[in-house]
Amino acid sequence: METVEMNSVSLKRPRSEDDVANADEIKRQKILEKSKTENDSGQSVETVTEQPDKSLLEDTKNEMIPNEENEEQEDEELEDSDEDGDPESFADMMKHGLTESDVGITKFVSSHKGFSGILKERYSDFVVHEIGKDGRVSHLDDFSVPVDDEVNFEDPSEETFTVLSDEDKQRLEELQLLKNKEASVAIEVIEDTKEKRTVIHQAVKSLFPGLETKTEDRDGKKYIIAYHAAGKKALANPRKHSWPKSRGNYCHFVLYKENKDTMDAINVLSKFLRITAQRLAHLNKCLMNFKLGNFSYKNHPLKLGELQGNHFTVVLRNITGTDDQIEQAMHSLREIGFINYYGMQRFGTTAVPTYQIGRAILQNNWNEVMDLILKPRPGAEKGYLVKCREEWAKTKDPATALKKLPVKRCVEGQLLRGLLKYGMKNIISAFGIIPRNNRLMYIHSYQSYVWNNMVSKRIEEYGLRAVPGDLILKGATAVHIEEGDIDNYTIHDVVMPLPGFDVIYPKHKIGEAYKEMLVADNLDINNMRHKIRDYSLSGAYRKIIIRPQNVNWEVVSYDDPRIPLFPTDLDKLEGKPLPVLPTDGKFRALKMEFSLPPSTYATMAIREVLKMDTSIKNQTQLNTTWLR
Repeated sequence: METVEMNSVSLKRPRSEDDVANADEIKRQKILEKSKTENDSGQSVETVTEQPDKSLLEDTKNEMIPNEENEEQEDEELEDSDEDGDPESFADMMKHGLTESDVGITKFVSSHKGFSGILKERYSDFVVHEIGKDGRVSHLDDFSVPVDDEVNFEDPSEETFTVLSDEDKQRLEELQLLKNKEASVAIEVIEDTKEKRTVIHQAVKSLFPGLETKTEDRDGKKYIIAYHAAGKKALANPRKHSWPKSRGNYCHFVLYKENKDTMDAINVLSKFLRITAQRLAHLNKCLMNFKLGNFSYKNHPLKLGELQGNHFTVVLRNITGTDDQIEQAMHSLREIGFINYYGMQRFGTTAVPTYQIGRAILQNNWNEVMDLILKPRPGAEKGYLVKCREEWAKTKDPATALKKLPVKRCVEGQLLRGLLKYGMKNIISAFGIIPRNNRLMYIHSYQSYVWNNMVSKRIEEYGLRAVPGDLILKGATAVHIEEGDIDNYTIHDVVMPLPGFDVIYPKHKIGEAYKEMLVADNLDINNMRHKIRDYSLSGAYRKIIIRPQNVNWEVVSYDDPRIPLFPTDLDKLEGKPLPVLPTDGKFRALKMEFSLPPSTYATMAIREVLKMDTSIKNQTQLNTTWLR
């Protein structure tokens, strides 16, 4: 999916000695907090995507980067040439993908006549801004670095980052972390001047805190000698001398990223930064597809769940609707809202939906889990995955199938490694090698699949009104609507449960429909605890109708489908001129803006406007027709 996102991020300063002394207590507190609450909220970002496989790093200097840091990039680049064919061939492959009806998305709430439009034809057609807990929308509008109150402290100059060679940096890092037996590292000063020596001293101390430096003459040459002033004690708090007391403990900033997953961007940042705002700002010159700005120092971190939602700016191109249709659709979105379905991205893009794997896990059918993940499947996949699946189907040998994967970090590779380690008779342990969040994704997908189907049945049976037996929330507790209270509630108050052992179900036909659906899947709705604790489902409640906030829209004309129809934050910062649009162009586009709470899907709001299937399968066919 091509998008642009804007996230708020905080990074912590190095721990003080007091922090280290209290580390055990902090860990205990985190464990206690984790056992009490489980937060499942997303992060906000301004997202743009033009070239899905573009690297984050602009390798203009041909710098060497360790292999483990390149694996994500390799994952994207190791694709067979047959996947880069014309749009028709890709559309043919996507015929095997899911449609909305496959995952229970079948109903609408509005009465207007639908029309067609193309979603995400360009990377800049789908922009997301995070809404902070204070209600402010995050924007990237400032690249400046905050000035410290303590004038004696200086962040490194630009030359600091380039004066040391890659070999020097590696030796200094090993010295800093006491990874070798050397007591010091000597750096020869080429083109010796006092200014040059000063820059090297600053570079070592700034980039490798905990090290001290001195100048020595050796055989008529000047050397900067780096050494540990405090020996192994320096590892306890290597940078305490380089963080002013006047600064907050956390560096907050806005992350602008284009077509990159938030955690992928964070992982890249973590390998190239040294915490301070100036060092982060320096990355803007050498990293592609994202920018950092709006720096500040705070005494508190940003935590998961500290957001009110996301603000979306979306362009639907080549629309066919009349002005009246568009007005009706957008008024309905603003006044009524849309069905809060889990969007298509929840269920995967291949012929084996993630909910099927989740169902097999809940059924304790581990052979089925293994087969669904590893068996050959039709549709669009990377070439090496196709070969791996073919090898598995032919040999059922994890070792030979694993050899077909140049990168082992995908789910298939992790499961094969587990089978290699634990054997074919211990699939549970083999599956456990997959990261926990990825494993839970499958069962959450099944919950979402059930919820979508049940909500469609609820809308079909009772329409857009609250009825006796529906559920509403009072605080965090779900209660049934009684006959005498029906006038106190609307459809916007009604919630539906995701199946689990700690929820109640509606007291009307839909309550029975839940049971029937789970029975058909060989599951017992009254026993959702799994013998493996991770896979026990407690359940949750979710509103069935969401009414977006801050809804605005306009219809614009354009001639050239390649030009952006509105500027991003980065465009504004870089002073790019606004696009000049004709008043009577060949094509029309609907530009819409709206805000949504966490865990809701913008694509489902767009679906309600268009009354079109938003699956990749359908959108690919639309784009293919449009490109002919």
